[in-house]
Amino acid sequence: MELSFLRPLYDRPGPWCSVYLDASRDTEDSRPALDLRWRALRGELIAQGADEATVDAVDQVVRGHTPMAGDYGIAVFATRGRVVLSEYLSAPPLRDIAAVADLPHTMPLVAQRGEQISWVRILADRTGADAVAADAGEMPRRARVRGGTTYPLRRSQPGGWSQSRYQRAADEARHQNAGDTAAVAADLAERVDAEVLVLAGDIRATGAIAAQLPRRWQDMVVRTDAGSRAPGADPAAMDDVTVQVIAEAAQARVDATLDRFGTQEDVGAGLDAVVSALQRNQVDTMVIVDDPSATGRLWIGPEPTDIATDPGSLTGGGEVRQVRADAALVRALAGTDATVTVLAPQEAPDLADGVGAVLRYVDEGTPGRT
Repeated sequence: MELSFLRPLYDRPGPWCSVYLDASRDTEDSRPALDLRWRALRGELIAQGADEATVDAVDQVVRGHTPMAGDYGIAVFATRGRVVLSEYLSAPPLRDIAAVADLPHTMPLVAQRGEQISWVRILADRTGADAVAADAGEMPRRARVRGGTTYPLRRSQPGGWSQSRYQRAADEARHQNAGDTAAVAADLAERVDAEVLVLAGDIRATGAIAAQLPRRWQDMVVRTDAGSRAPGADPAAMDDVTVQVIAEAAQARVDATLDRFGTQEDVGAGLDAVVSALQRNQVDTMVIVDDPSATGRLWIGPEPTDIATDPGSLTGGGEVRQVRADAALVRALAGTDATVTVLAPQEAPDLADGVGAVLRYVDEGTPGRT
């Protein structure tokens, strides 16, 4: 996962209020229940020393956010009277959290986000298409394609002197409309740097669209006959296919990261090795086992690479603070343009300290190098 969306959190000094809250609206009493949960978290923030202006800023987001249907959560990060980042969570957090600390408590958000895949989906028929695209972790972009040629789109019935002319015209119209849709699909894919391109709907239309896509995008096309542009059509089957394709792409990315880590033969494995690599701006991707119960601590200084297991190792000057280990690791990753892959415990049962790093380079100073 790319972490640039978190950088605004590290451009400002703390202390930080970090709140994770189940905001589900799936029952008649959900609003009173939300108020009760937030009231309890607000009390925890105040008990931990949060200032009133910052708590009030979080309050405005919690009480004023636009409700979503079903089960979901929200995460809010604020400091010095201002909310710097708030996000919807696609599912409620494992537990409600209210934390005040020198660094924002970002690991639960990172873990719940998971691998973010950018994608494009085209729902097509012979007259045009509906398109939707999403950057990794961002709101979808939508477009509608109306074919430039609409007559005739059906082949005429056999018979008559003009049959072949109408059939050729129908073929040309479908080809042109597919080309228009392919152009829109390619443009959207370029804009979001898509990793998946789903073509859904009329199977003949999707075949013609796929054939006219640039070669770069043809290699990542998944075609399905699920979905219809007809009024009132149920999108459930098409949505299920899209979710499955995105999940498979996410898992493929995780597998590729683990394969790269495995080729290092334990170089970069364990907390000491990861901290050392972060100090040297050497980490390409950190892999970490999701452990909500973790309570480890690390020392940090002013810069992202100022991170250590003991304060004596920080020689860059400036204030030295002890903070949550996962918060320090995420800060260092975001500040050095590194990424993170969060694993379930069963995906890396033997990973030393539950953390490791795929390195950008290995040199003589790399711990564990043989």
